[in-house]
Amino acid sequence: MTPPADPGPAGSATADAGRLLDPTLYAEGDPFALYAELRRSAPVCWVDHEAGGFWAVTTHPEVSHIGADPGGFCSSRGILTDEIGTTYETPPTMMHTDPPQHTRYRRLVQPGFKPSMVRLMEEGVTAKARLLLHEIRAGEACNVVQDLSIPFPLLVICELLGVDGSQWPRFFDWSEAVIPGEVEQTEEQRTANQIEMWEYLIGVAEERRRAPADDLVSVLANVGSDPDGGGGAGGGGGGEELSEAELAMFLIQLLVAGNETTRNLISGGLVALAENPAQWATLQADRSLIPSAVEELLRWTTPVISFMRTATADTTIRGVEVAAGDPVLLVYASANRDEAVFGPDADELRIDRHPNPHVSFGFGPHFCLGAALARLEGRVVLNELLDRFDSVALAGPVERTPSPVIAGVRRASLIFS
Repeated sequence: MTPPADPGPAGSATADAGRLLDPTLYAEGDPFALYAELRRSAPVCWVDHEAGGFWAVTTHPEVSHIGADPGGFCSSRGILTDEIGTTYETPPTMMHTDPPQHTRYRRLVQPGFKPSMVRLMEEGVTAKARLLLHEIRAGEACNVVQDLSIPFPLLVICELLGVDGSQWPRFFDWSEAVIPGEVEQTEEQRTANQIEMWEYLIGVAEERRRAPADDLVSVLANVGSDPDGGGGAGGGGGGEELSEAELAMFLIQLLVAGNETTRNLISGGLVALAENPAQWATLQADRSLIPSAVEELLRWTTPVISFMRTATADTTIRGVEVAAGDPVLLVYASANRDEAVFGPDADELRIDRHPNPHVSFGFGPHFCLGAALARLEGRVVLNELLDRFDSVALAGPVERTPSPVIAGVRRASLIFS
């Protein structure tokens, strides 16, 4: 792959655009000035990369359009810039697939995440939040990441998988090994963790094939086992079982995506409310704003910073010529601050924002299956905190994850009073 000979003004490469992959930009926690400059001067910008380069797209309409067009911009050639030039015998996650394969996979797993099923989980989700919040004392500093936002979604994932909740620290280590920049591990350590995760999850699935239980793993493990072709609760039908690789793909994505978004929504969202005490006070005064507050915190934090697509044919994006095979990075975190969509206060936290067409859950066919569950977890945490405390404030510096993929918070010391 070679850089475009003359990308034109809108697509011109800039030295600053290379910082989109700079870990220090995200550790410092303020990539938004760079995003704003790119939206103004180079909304479709070529970025040099060791694997050949990619187009960075930073404006909301284009990010939304590309995300909704898997025919024109595929996921099967990688969703991270680290994957440029990589091919897979089997997709590592459902996010690495395109229709019709993606459509089949989504149909199999979707019943476990439909809103009616998620509503049935509310009591258990609330109990888990209360268990953790019981340990947070009024007026005492806590590390909200370690004390709440890491264990909470992982306990929920344990319930979905039908495994003992005490496994959550192990799940955390595995999940961190999957995301570039999340933890300081050697490649050998990351690989070992991922192999251990694969073997454990496949072992759980094999147990459920022998003895099904009332959990999502049993649904997936027994897809196609219905002799009448019904495919069991998953609706797979046709007697076609998922392969070991496909099962692992589903379960790893459930584990990783199911906790990363919610964890960083909670961590980043509570930091944002601590930095904007008037917004917390408004929420305390009007609990009906909690659903819109969750949406605004999703926009504000944008837990998944960006994902990549690959152009399947020669095309243009915002007047810029893009060749077939070119990688295209969708910068969700920039799209969620696009002044042309969110108005002149796009860089302000406003819990009553409406409408709020954020793209934090992706777009189109790849819209996050777990969106309803993440929203439930966000609402539950806010409700429970507001029941217990009148205010939240920072008690020290915030340590952020140096990852260009996940907008993570490693440590945040907060005081609830």
